[in-house]
Amino acid sequence: MSTVETGFVFKTIEFDRETYRYAVWIPRDYAANSPWPVILFLHGKGECGTDGQSHTTVGLGRIIRQHPDRFGALVVMPQIPPGRRWEGAMEDLALVTLEATLDTYNVDRDRVVLTGLSLGGFGTWSLGARCPETFSALVPVCGGGDPAHADKLKRVSIWCFHGDADPVVPVDRSREMVNAVRKTGGRVRYSELPGVTHNSWDRAYGDPETIAWMLSQRR
Repeated sequence: MSTVETGFVFKTIEFDRETYRYAVWIPRDYAANSPWPVILFLHGKGECGTDGQSHTTVGLGRIIRQHPDRFGALVVMPQIPPGRRWEGAMEDLALVTLEATLDTYNVDRDRVVLTGLSLGGFGTWSLGARCPETFSALVPVCGGGDPAHADKLKRVSIWCFHGDADPVVPVDRSREMVNAVRKTGGRVRYSELPGVTHNSWDRAYGDPETIAWMLSQRR
């Protein structure tokens, strides 16, 4: 029987006649005889690139390296090129890398979480509204979205994070999304971090309760 490579596994995928690099975190105790939850992580603007690795060192990837024992899940980390956003074709790229992972490993399709920080926080709100049936939960960090899409998010569990002193993405961007989804009857947990500037992701992902909550959600 072949041995499954664990840790950060670096891969490539062909999409729209281009080759993109992405990473998948595989827990050390991964075994194919039972289904595992999956987290799809969308990086921020500073991690855009083509190296396939830098986006694994900030945000969720950084916490995985520090506390791998907290992550009883596969984590899919696509990377988009400089100057791109998590919209349109780049949302499609995220879905393609997710689907490739779902097809390769034994995963629980009812436990697929979408999260992202800053640029990826915007992508989390956007892709979550586009494909709400795909995800068991959304965890947007210091991002924002279109309140007009709130009705599409009302059946997805959401935990949103934002620092109230963020000078890059105003905290009102999260507040308006949270309020809009709540008005539709949606399930939203909101953590506004006092005195925290743009880097709210270390607090969000560094809290073991956040990760445990992600992995407890079901579609």
